[in-house]
Amino acid sequence: MSSETFSFQAEISQLMSLIINTFYSNKEVFLRELVSNASDALDKIRYEALTDPSKLDSEKELYIRITPDRENNILSIRDTGIGMTKADLVNNLGTIAKSGTKAFMEALSSGADISMIGQFGVGFYSAYLVAERVQVISKHNDDEQYIWESAAGGSFTITRDTVNPSLGRGTEMRLFMKEDQLEYLEEKKIKEIIKKHSEFIGYPIQLAVEKETEKEVEDDEEEEVKEDGAKIEEIEDEEDKKDKKKKTIKEKTVENEELNKTKPLWTRNPEDITNEEYATFYKSLTNDWGDHMAVKHFAIEGQLEFRAILFVPGRAPFDMFETKKKRNNIKLYVRRVFIMDDCEDLIPEWLNFIKGIVDSEDLPLNISREMLQQNKILKVIRKNLVKKCLEMFAEIAEDKENFNKFYEAFSKNIKLGIHEDSQNRAKLADLLRYHSTKSSDEMTSLKDYVTRMPEKQKNIYYITGESRTAVENSPFIEVLKKKGFEVLFMVDPIDEYAVTQLKEFDGKKLVSVTKEGLELEEDEDEKATRESEEKSYEVLCAQIKEILGDKVEKVLISNRISESPCVLVTGAFGWSSNMERIMKAQALRDSSMSSYMASKKSLELNPNNSIIKTLKAKVEADKNDKTVKDLTLLMYDVALVVSGFSIEKTDTFADRIHRMIKLGLAIDDDEEESASDMPALEAEDVVEASEMEEVD
Repeated sequence: MSSETFSFQAEISQLMSLIINTFYSNKEVFLRELVSNASDALDKIRYEALTDPSKLDSEKELYIRITPDRENNILSIRDTGIGMTKADLVNNLGTIAKSGTKAFMEALSSGADISMIGQFGVGFYSAYLVAERVQVISKHNDDEQYIWESAAGGSFTITRDTVNPSLGRGTEMRLFMKEDQLEYLEEKKIKEIIKKHSEFIGYPIQLAVEKETEKEVEDDEEEEVKEDGAKIEEIEDEEDKKDKKKKTIKEKTVENEELNKTKPLWTRNPEDITNEEYATFYKSLTNDWGDHMAVKHFAIEGQLEFRAILFVPGRAPFDMFETKKKRNNIKLYVRRVFIMDDCEDLIPEWLNFIKGIVDSEDLPLNISREMLQQNKILKVIRKNLVKKCLEMFAEIAEDKENFNKFYEAFSKNIKLGIHEDSQNRAKLADLLRYHSTKSSDEMTSLKDYVTRMPEKQKNIYYITGESRTAVENSPFIEVLKKKGFEVLFMVDPIDEYAVTQLKEFDGKKLVSVTKEGLELEEDEDEKATRESEEKSYEVLCAQIKEILGDKVEKVLISNRISESPCVLVTGAFGWSSNMERIMKAQALRDSSMSSYMASKKSLELNPNNSIIKTLKAKVEADKNDKTVKDLTLLMYDVALVVSGFSIEKTDTFADRIHRMIKLGLAIDDDEEESASDMPALEAEDVVEASEMEEVD
């Protein structure tokens, strides 16, 4: 029968030219688009069959079948969907401009990705990424079978089909592959693409695969098989079979293998799904060999519809906070078609360890990244995912042993969440656990801390430091321990960031014991004693400030130490000593930031310490006593170390310590090397040395 030739609408012609002549690395999207179109066609016939079941009589089975023909370089994609009439073929595949055609070309020219093509309703043309010529054979219940064909040269032909076997109903697309795109005829490649993009399509996707089977034939039969090339099956009596010799030959058969046997678990009722099914699904989704720790399966309905399954892995991935790591954790599907697995707006960074899938009914198919960023639906999905994650964490927290594993693996994420997520900060604070002065080996929650607080305690006290060992015996917590006030040990570097955002918990302020302005609850007697001490030590404080100069902002009497002679505290709003250490360790730090964020230090003295008492007496006796200066500098260096700071001039500090050792061993400087090699001490004569021994 004669063919009719039609011209493509101008914009479609331009689009095809663009697809053919531009290099795209992501060509595999063509198969996703064509399978997705086939699925839509099946949806349509199933919908029509709801009101008229006879529509399915022409082909009862609903499926998508992919047949690679490697000999002729043809890839066929067949569906038993609604099919197209001749008018549909003319209109849908060429002459009526789709509103999306122009929009898609504009998006491409501004640097968008080819994988967006389906979003604009022109996914069919992605076939030309890999094919030089395309045939579409289609049969609709209301029309004859027709062949649409085009090599994308500006026109297409439509012919009534008298050569191909009847499809019954549906569409078969034949892609005559380009020479350099033959990899898409490989069984392995097709399976890989279907698994990645179309694994959860609601209809069976079959792949025609060649299988080699061994078959036993009689000796004389084998000659016939070789000559005729026919596959002969023998039916003989048992006795005859025994008499004849047998030979084994290899026979090739074609079978239809179903590629998407894993049905979308999220579409089922959670009550009907076993733990084993979730475990299998988790492993296939993430390629993790271990089991998941927890799962949350839910559906949101109403104005917005989506289903999701979220998993907490059994352990933290080793590259969880790698900056260049692709966020391949939550897979986004739209109506069971895979869209992307690195959508940054789907879940906040602090939840980057959560694995799972989200299947939306409302997002446009194959939505672009640019559109995703502005999409309100996505913002609602994100909000719901975070809410459900928090519910899941609260469920894990009910089992102490399980929660300990969870916290060990993902505590950094929780703390990062406190730093970044202001809306959920209070809920996340419930999940925090710390060692403390009263918790021994077990960690305590902030909630438990509050229940143990004495009545007169108003604040929650914490100390930050490098390790638990370092903070456990810190001079900063001496008085707090005596008063029976519990102090939390925050020894994770991220605690410094989290606690700056978490100002309070349950109406109680979080107070650092290493910063100035520590107000401890005290009675009238304690207050009066402290005030009188401040007055009597004014002269010593002024003298020490003069000696230290701008090394410290001020010198004052401490209310936080009971045994150590002195400590260095930082300003209430700058970095703590621990934060200063962390910032100095940053490889790419901005050193200009250190100058204004590093706190001014204040030296706090313990009026009950014998060293401080003796210094006070010395200053009152002689303000210009050189021993006082030397001991003050030594004491300042020691205070730097015990308060968590680093000493800038370590050589001077070492010299002072060596001098102390010599004095302890009664070694005279004259017995040693020349004075030039000795510590640069202010006190040089023996009289002063003996005074230092007295202080010792």
